[in-house]
Formats: sequence, C-alpha cells, structure tokens
Amino acid sequence: MENQWKKFNQDGSYTVRTCGWSPPGDHPVGCGMKLHVKDGKLLKVEGDPEHPITQGRLCIRCLSLPEYVHHPQRITYPMKRVGERGEDKWQRISWDEAWDIIVEKINYFKETSGMESIVVFGGTGREACLYYYPLAFSSIGTPNCCYALSGWSCYGPRCSITDYILGAGYPEIDFAGYYPDRYEHEGYVLPKYVVLWGKNPLMSNPDGFFGHSLIDLMKRGTKMICVDPRIHWLATRAEYVLQLRPGSDTALALGLLNVIINEELYDRDFVENWTYGFEELKERVQEYPPEIVSEITWVPKQKIIDVARILGTCHPAPIQWGLAVDENPNGVQLGHALLSIAAITGNLDVPGGITLGPPASMLGKWRMEVRSQMPNELWEKRIGAAEWPALSTAMATTHPDETLDTLETGKPYKLRMGWFNSSNFITPTCSAQPDRWYRALKQLEFCVVQDCFMTPTAQAFGDIFLPLPTFAEHDGVVITHFGRNAIFLGAINKAFEVGECKSDIEVCIELGKRLHPEHWPWNTAEEFFDDQLKPELGISFDDLRNMGVYQPNYEYKKYEKGLLRFDGEPGFNTVTGMVELCSTLFESWGEDALPYFKEPHYGPNSTPELFKEYPFVLTTGARKFTSFHSEHRQIPTLREIDPDPVVEIHPDSAEKYGIKEGDWVCLENMFGKAKLKAHLTATIHPKVVHATHGWWFPEQDAKEPHLYGVWESNINTLIPHKHIGKLGFGAPFKSLICKAYRVEE
Repeated sequence: MENQWKKFNQDGSYTVRTCGWSPPGDHPVGCGMKLHVKDGKLLKVEGDPEHPITQGRLCIRCLSLPEYVHHPQRITYPMKRVGERGEDKWQRISWDEAWDIIVEKINYFKETSGMESIVVFGGTGREACLYYYPLAFSSIGTPNCCYALSGWSCYGPRCSITDYILGAGYPEIDFAGYYPDRYEHEGYVLPKYVVLWGKNPLMSNPDGFFGHSLIDLMKRGTKMICVDPRIHWLATRAEYVLQLRPGSDTALALGLLNVIINEELYDRDFVENWTYGFEELKERVQEYPPEIVSEITWVPKQKIIDVARILGTCHPAPIQWGLAVDENPNGVQLGHALLSIAAITGNLDVPGGITLGPPASMLGKWRMEVRSQMPNELWEKRIGAAEWPALSTAMATTHPDETLDTLETGKPYKLRMGWFNSSNFITPTCSAQPDRWYRALKQLEFCVVQDCFMTPTAQAFGDIFLPLPTFAEHDGVVITHFGRNAIFLGAINKAFEVGECKSDIEVCIELGKRLHPEHWPWNTAEEFFDDQLKPELGISFDDLRNMGVYQPNYEYKKYEKGLLRFDGEPGFNTVTGMVELCSTLFESWGEDALPYFKEPHYGPNSTPELFKEYPFVLTTGARKFTSFHSEHRQIPTLREIDPDPVVEIHPDSAEKYGIKEGDWVCLENMFGKAKLKAHLTATIHPKVVHATHGWWFPEQDAKEPHLYGVWESNINTLIPHKHIGKLGFGAPFKSLICKAYRVEE
C-alpha cells in the first residue's frame, strides 16, 4: 500500500486512508476506504483499491457515511436530562460537568451499596466490544459487564465451544487473508467446497471475514453448500442447498457425521493421532441415520448422504458457521458436531481449510486481562457466575438472563446504576422480552448512555448522554475476530472532528484517571495503542498508520509443531491435548460429553397442540445491507432502500391466510406480537416465516410511552426469557412458533 495515510489535494481538500469499524455499526472487517474532507465536512467515501482484503469494494452503509456523520439529529456534545425520564428534555453540559456528576454518583453507589451495584451494558459486535470490558473492570471497577442477549446468543457461544473442544480461538475459513499476495501465495490451496451453515456473509460481513471473499473463491472454482431455512443470493448459486427446519441443525450435523463415519470417509490419520473420543462419537451418531434425520429436518435423505460424501472425499472443504449456531438452545451441541466434522475430515489448520487463532491476543487479550485489576472477592460477585460455570469460565461477563432476573428481584443484590455503551437493546436487537427489560431497567437510579444518536434506550433510561464519534473521527485499531483469529490489523485514522465527541478508549482513559489512575498511565489514544502494538509486533501506532494494514504470517498444522499449547508440546490446548470429540469439560459441568439433538422448546414436534394455534415456525434476524441491527434507521438513503420492517412468507401460505404483498401483518404468539409488512417469496419454506429485527422509527414521537414507536414492530417481544441451553448458552431467536394475520396500517 502507498506509504502515506493523509494527502492534501489541489482544491483545498484532503484525503485520509483508513480502515472502518464502528460506529456506525459494523463488525471488525476493517474495510479499506478513502475519506475526502474539505472545510471540516466529509464530502465523499470511496473504496481503497490497495486494501489487500476488500480491494476497493464497499457496501452502501460506508458509502452513505457523509449522511451519517453530518446528520442533524446526531448528538455531538454531552447532555444531562432535565425533567423526568421519558420527557425528552435535555440540557447541553461540558465534559468536565459530565465527569463530575458521573464520578460523584459512582463513588456514592460504591460507598452505599458496593461496586457490584453498577452494571455496564455493551452492544453487539462493534468496536466498543474491546472497550466496555475495561470500562467496567478497570475504569469504573465493577465486575458486572453485561451483553444482554438471552443465552449470550451471538458469537460468544461459538468462541466458547471452540475453546472447550479445540483450546483455540475462532475457527475461520482460509480465504488467504493472511497473505499480501492472497490467492497467489505458494502455500495456499483453494477450497473445493465451502459450507455456509446458517450464515450469509455477503450481508453480515461477520467478525473477521469479508463476505465478498466468497465471490473471489467462487470465481476461482470453489463451490458452495448452503444450510439455511432461507434461500439467499449465495444459495441460488450453490451446488447444494439444505433448506432445513429452523432449530433442527444439530440433527442434520449428526446425520452427516453418521454417513462420514459409517462409510469410513474420515481422515484416519488425524482421527487416530489428534482426536479424543472417536469411538464414543461413532456410537452416538448411530442414533441419527439419514432417513430419521430427514424426517426431523425436512431435508431429503439423499441430499444428506450426498453432502456427507462430499465433505468426506473433497479436501479442503471448510465449514463456516453463523449466528444460527448461537441463537439455538441446542447450539452448543451443534457447534460440537460441526467442529467434529471439520476435525475428522482433516480440515483443521490446513491450507484452504479452517484457520485457528489463539483464544485471545493483543487488544482482545488486554480487554480480558484488566479483570485482574479487580479483587477476587469482588469478581466472585459477578451476576450468574456461580450458577452458570461453563459460561462464566469462557466469558468475562455476567450471565444475561440472570442479569434481568437480578434487576427484577434485587437478588442476590440490588443493581442501582447502569451504563449503556453503544447498546440500544430495548429495540429488537440484543434482548429477548425487551418489554420486561424496559420495566426492570426503569428501576435503576442513575444511567449513563454513550451513543451517536438519541435512541429509545437512551430516551427511556439515560440521565447523562456522552457523544461517540464515528470511526472517521477518531484514531483506533481494527483487529479481526477481536484477537481470536487476527487475520490482519488495520489503522483507523482520524480524518476530522464533529462537535465534542470522544471515542471509547478516550472515555476509558479520562474516567479511569479520575477513579483508578494507577490503571491508566496513558494520556492519549495514540500512547495507548503504541503500548498495545510494540511488545507483540514491534511497531508503533504511527507505523501502522503508514502501513495501512498489518498481516501477520500464518503457520499451518500448528498442532504438530507445539504452537497451540502453552507448554509447547504438540497437540491442542485441551484437557486431553486432543480435539475432544467427547468433551471432558462438558462432563464436569453435568452436560452430555457428546453432541445430541434436542427439539426446540416450541414446534410441530415438541408442542403439536400449540402448533395448531401458531402454525408457522418463526425465524428472525437475517441481515440486510442497509442496517446493523437497530442502526441507520434515520439515514435517508438507507431508509429509502429499506423503508419498513418485513416478514417473509411463502406465497402459498400467504394465500391461505388472505395476505397479499405489502399488507401489514401481525405476527403473534403466546409471548407477544409485532407488526411487519408482508413480502411474499418462494425462497422460504411454506411452514416458516422470517421477520426482520432491529426496528424503531426515529421520525416518530420521542416521548414516552411512544419512544419512537419502539413497541410497534418489536419482534423480540415474541422471544421468551431464559429458554436457554443446559450450559447457559443459546436462545430460540430462530426457532419459535407464531401465527400471522392481516392488520390495518
């Protein structure tokens, strides 16, 4: 890449090369772009053709960034509430006044109720994920850092399962992202097939994978296999589509294992030398022959056999798993089964297979290590840690469902203060039963909100509002998979300022210096990033700016070379030193050591009588190009493309219930209801409906009880609380039941 991150142009403008993250909302993909700025205004965004991964390609969210940063409704200075919560009355204040109010309140709650009476809520999949942990542990000093999604149902389960079974970080498919010369690298092998399991990377661009890399692979000859209840764009170009019943994924994975093992299609050398519990797994999968699995999943028997044979004979053929693994109470077993397939077919840590990173590194490691600055007796008060040891061993947060219970009951102690870091979770984003959360959170005595725009969550609970900059307005580092598989690091370069916004790390430093100065020796973000980068990589933040993107080398078959274990011995960093097809940790937590299928809580098989009243299987939350959960609803260009919340219904089902294209439809079940606009499409199974999530209406009345219409299309009111798996993970966001009927607009 050109060794110059900022260039001045003849017309008085200048151009800044940067990598994107958030806000606005996005995963750590680090898309490369050039920001054109003049007179303090962002004029235009264009893709950076020199970025080794994204190569000049950008989605509409990045291209509409000028609308976002200069939007008239953005909050660009600190504010305090004047009047009652919900009255929409705010007053501009200085940062010093904000810090004085906040510090006084924190010290008051510490002295009167203990630090554990404060809880920090973090949003989903954003840059803030690196900083809301240290904000809680190191700046404030509370053990209660909460990601509020029931069953921790996003990314955390996949990371935890991998840690339990492989002792490794996030397993990502090998798309040659580690290499500057990418697919031309001499050690790289093109995958023959890629299995997309419950994932649509083109729209979701998940946590370290640029979705359009799949197009790159397909152009070179890789074939796709899609496992999904919906047939999306990639599925229309796939070799095989397994359109399964939502929530039946684990049965399908065990059915594939049945064929692979019984037809002896597995990698015998890898199984004999690097796995533990193969014979036990072989015995378990006998319960899942293809004909039985076909009845459970609605996938034709022959397709199951065909795909299993491909996985067993075509190498490399990595599996890329998605949110459907997490948003499933049976998801731990699904993840265990998928990793077992990848392991016994010889796809782990090989060229073109699945790459493995450490459980944590660099910035991702730092955010967890700051927990050690807290006394153990305080750490042991973390909500839900004792009740859910599997989750609390892998995740440094509270248990989300237990946190709601604590808010409602005051047990084991009363929560009195909340801090909402980039989290708008009463919209249908990262909470189940948001109406219960709403009532429970109203009991908090003092709340701080960090965000870019006023939201229903900020309006309902906030007493102090702290303005966040977009990624274009601050310095930072984007690290793929939060350090769990750092395919590259990218420099986020400040191009201009809007108002008085402060980034997450700047807030951590400033608040930390007031409350715990011994933990915060840095005066600027640049000093902080220098200290993060130099020890491990030997480069400064300024060096990274000029490099643009840093790509570390990758070593395949680390398990043979002693590069996965802390003791330097060959093998995997698990109790047995092997890939645990039969898990020793699950046994110790009282769970089955082997994967098994369990029917969803509600459905045609588990609750047939109830299914007569609610005859659709409801799945929610598929991504769109125009939004990241609840964000971007106020951006005109994006709202024009995606104006309304939508429910997808098969035309035959729609006709049966008198629903036409564009009709407003109510989805309702025993827990709640939501109004969405019907889209008739044959790409969804006739017995399934899919509802979009994250909807609220910034153009509507901000005051309570309206809160920008947050309850009109709130699909998460249909999702029950604490319907989670035995280890505390997974919730039925993608496998409930409902009925659908026309309503007036």
